[in-house]
Amino acid sequence: MSEPLACLAASAASEKNNMRVADLDQLIERFLAVESAMNANIPTTLWISDLHGEGDRFKSILRGRFGMLYQTCREALPNTFSAEKIQYLVRIIRKNEYLADEESGMDTQDVIFCLCGVLKYKLTGFGQVDEILRPEFRDTVSRLLAGLPVPNPIFEEPIIARRLITHLADAIRKVILDRIQVLGDVFDRGPQPDKIIRILSSPAYRDMVDYVWGNHDILWMGAASGNRSLVAEALRITCRYDHFALMKRLRFDTRRLARFAAATYPDEKITGTFKAKTPLGRAMEKALAVIQFKLEERAILENPEYEMRGRLWLNRLAEMLKNGETAGLNDTFFPTISLDDPMLLSEEEQEIIDDLTQQFVTNHHLQRLLAFFFTKGRAYHVHNDTLNIHALVPSTADGEFDEFMGRSGKKLLDFIQDSVHRVGINYLAGREQRQCDQDLFFYLWCGPKSPFFGKQAMKTFERYFLIDKASHEEPSLYWRENIASAAFKQKMLKEFGVRRVVYGHTPVNYKKGSKMASDDGVAINIDGGFAKAYYNRGHALVHTPRQLYGLILPTPDEIREAARRLESAPLDIELIEEFRQPMRVKDTQAGQILKKERDALRQEIRALAGAEKDGGGN
Repeated sequence: MSEPLACLAASAASEKNNMRVADLDQLIERFLAVESAMNANIPTTLWISDLHGEGDRFKSILRGRFGMLYQTCREALPNTFSAEKIQYLVRIIRKNEYLADEESGMDTQDVIFCLCGVLKYKLTGFGQVDEILRPEFRDTVSRLLAGLPVPNPIFEEPIIARRLITHLADAIRKVILDRIQVLGDVFDRGPQPDKIIRILSSPAYRDMVDYVWGNHDILWMGAASGNRSLVAEALRITCRYDHFALMKRLRFDTRRLARFAAATYPDEKITGTFKAKTPLGRAMEKALAVIQFKLEERAILENPEYEMRGRLWLNRLAEMLKNGETAGLNDTFFPTISLDDPMLLSEEEQEIIDDLTQQFVTNHHLQRLLAFFFTKGRAYHVHNDTLNIHALVPSTADGEFDEFMGRSGKKLLDFIQDSVHRVGINYLAGREQRQCDQDLFFYLWCGPKSPFFGKQAMKTFERYFLIDKASHEEPSLYWRENIASAAFKQKMLKEFGVRRVVYGHTPVNYKKGSKMASDDGVAINIDGGFAKAYYNRGHALVHTPRQLYGLILPTPDEIREAARRLESAPLDIELIEEFRQPMRVKDTQAGQILKKERDALRQEIRALAGAEKDGGGN
């Protein structure tokens, strides 16, 4: 071989060898990253459900991290620490500043070491401090976390020590919570669903939030997609609570509706069980209720597979009015209902619902909010080997998964999720929707086999107009009994490949002795009535590497009373499970996926290293 050709061959071989080395280094880098992720502590996760528009309260409790600061400090620090010392450290973390307290017996150096202990516990397996500390403190904190010596002035100069405490406290607040699982129902009843969505979708929280749709979210999403009965229903509920400020913030123009309602339904003629406190609110609530009933009955008749004919009330109402058989009614004033064709919208009703539907479909303020639901939300979500759902998985009286539209169990939820996402894509792009998809939203809102509802029927008509209170009851189907059964729980765990099921939707009143979790900790109901319309309390669930526990949240009155006494609000805890060793990612379903990737990377590394060795020997 000539000398130039030999040089070219050597150069090519060298370049090829360099490429192999680079590939090998990249594989090793990824292998080590996966190995580190597997051995990291599981993310500390918060669950909350059924916030129902209570924006200010949610913001207040979220700022306090739902009492998680105390529990985290308790887990991170030695058992010899008293509750008083931990409360003292929690106050410092909350205030982001050093607070002198002679009774604690702790000076600034003690506080610095304790806060470093808490931060180190939170960062175990990750070790990333660059993003949570200012550059001027990174080296000092890194050395403290590693147990290395630091300059004496850090402890001896009060100004420096106090500044370091401030930054350590701030760092702890940033990492105290890793994931937030929201199990649906941000909309309705409370006045600020928009505030909650803006918090969850903000840069500070969006990447840590997993969202599961609730039936009240589905209601608004379906209305925005153009479902007319849901447009009427969403606004009816809004008027029911006199949330005119919300409609104004969302830029809805309801003047035409207001004029029609005030003229058609004078306050003295409204005798049904309407909840709005203002005369205009009651008039609009009734006007929208009548429009809603007319529209949803058409959807029921056009979709016989929904099996909801028992909800058809208007023909029965017309017969009662025709025959004067009205003893069971608390309201007989229905000027827009034709006794011969009760589902027929009057001309004004048609114009109003056309206008309101157009507003829903084209409202950019609402679209910015609902984009979070359509892009981030899911019908169910699996996290830390836990299945998160809003209400239930439809089931039968004998403990089997119930079938709807030819699907059951996980396949049903996957089908619903795909359908909702398809509607979302069309909605956000301004494209026309399929009628069957829009009708599905109506069923998901109130259908008996909907995983977001799960009752025999939504008795809105009966509650408004029938005197017999027994007719108002909305019996649940079989979920509550089934999820208490060991056999059904095992069926659920196998179907979704999980260890637990967490759900909301139906409030649990702990004041009456009800618990969030089943005795075995497999099924956990976290709806404790957060909204004022319920118990005004609410539940949350927290999973740390060492514990799984429920929080029974204080009411607003309890929070105000605690503030008046300069005390912490009462926070009852329901301990569900403790772990002898910190739970690691490798112990979870996600860890098994990482293990497969790690093993595959190891094989690639060995193969490439062998090829490099063979190539180097030639």
